[in-house]
Amino acid sequence: MDRSKSQKNFTEAKEYFPGGVNSPVRAFGAVGGEPIFIEKAKGAYLYDVDGNKYIDYVLSWGPMILGHAEDAVVAAVTKAASNGTSFGAPTALETQLAKLIRGFLPSMEEMRMVNSGTEATMSAVRLARAVTKKEKIITFKGNYHGHSDSFLVNAGSGAATFEIKNSPGVPHVLTQLTLSAPFNDLEATKHLFSLHNDIAAVIVEPIAGNMGLVPGTQDFLEGLRNLTKEHGALLIFDEVMSGFRCGLHSAQGLYGIEPDLTTLGKVVGGGLPAAVYGGKRQYLSEIAPVGPVYQAGTLSGNPLAMAAGIAVLQQLEESKYQKMADLTERLTAEMCRLASKQNLPLQTQAKGSMWGYFFNDQPVTDFARAKCSNLTLFASIHRKMISQGIYLAPSQFEAGFVSTQHTDKDIDQTLAAFERAFFEVKKEANRL
Repeated sequence: MDRSKSQKNFTEAKEYFPGGVNSPVRAFGAVGGEPIFIEKAKGAYLYDVDGNKYIDYVLSWGPMILGHAEDAVVAAVTKAASNGTSFGAPTALETQLAKLIRGFLPSMEEMRMVNSGTEATMSAVRLARAVTKKEKIITFKGNYHGHSDSFLVNAGSGAATFEIKNSPGVPHVLTQLTLSAPFNDLEATKHLFSLHNDIAAVIVEPIAGNMGLVPGTQDFLEGLRNLTKEHGALLIFDEVMSGFRCGLHSAQGLYGIEPDLTTLGKVVGGGLPAAVYGGKRQYLSEIAPVGPVYQAGTLSGNPLAMAAGIAVLQQLEESKYQKMADLTERLTAEMCRLASKQNLPLQTQAKGSMWGYFFNDQPVTDFARAKCSNLTLFASIHRKMISQGIYLAPSQFEAGFVSTQHTDKDIDQTLAAFERAFFEVKKEANRL
């Protein structure tokens, strides 16, 4: 597979951007390769600058649930752009998207449109601190809530990929306000509450997608709901990734748990920069201009992003989620069977259209177990899959995704590529 143009583009990019990229995991450093520069995408497929075609399971890290360049989304964005790309003033599109969101997620009685998941989680925590008049928050090791200062303590995603436990530049006083517990460990969370009486909020990815895919257990998430109520803290569900991804009613619908605040992103923006935070009206009434908690944004509610989000949410329905879930289940189950044929220790997990895999001899339920996975084997498999036209996330600590445009034929081709990759790494190991 020729990638000479991608290599040339990467060489030039390194003259302008740190590591040649504008988001760290894109650099492919964790899998021992160089990034592929994409020229275009359609449906379930990517096409790079060298003309190579890939079945895409990254899907822009989750947003493209309807596939790339979906006709209705493109038409909606084109129409919105023809009327002007930004006004810095309210539009009816903002309300139309909010109605759709609240229709699917009744816990979001009121909301505020923002531009990124980081902005949404940062704002939700600020609101929780203002409402409770407390300062500390609890996060979970391996969860990732964006790159705001308060969240870069034992975080997942790129921070995990590059083994950054606490990012330089984050004031020590802020790290003292962020308490960290193991994911899916309710007893450890209870212990933190027993030690601290000034916890404003617990923020959690109910389905963690930033240490690979690791779903929260029902008991764990219900326990967090009860703990926060008992101690006067708010429960924040970070559904930037899982929102409208794992199901029509997101993770909170799947688990039947109503958080106080929710953050959304990715799918809700239809592939454009957009995110949302919201929740109970009594809390959102504290946000300016109604209340004293200040948060603003020049491009918040941008008409292009609102139009894209509306076009996506209007097309989502249970039958489409079922189809994606069926494909995802078949993919992950067959991966395990194929790995077993080569005596490779593989663990797979799936929630709706989200999936992940670990070369590990034990089930992965938290960040500590995820880090015990064979990262060298993961990198080798990744390189072999890319060479066969299968585009997977270039890090063990990221989830994979399926879209409505993936087909049984795509899954068959992907499984055939995994079978060859598993066979080759086993043969290489036998030579050593």
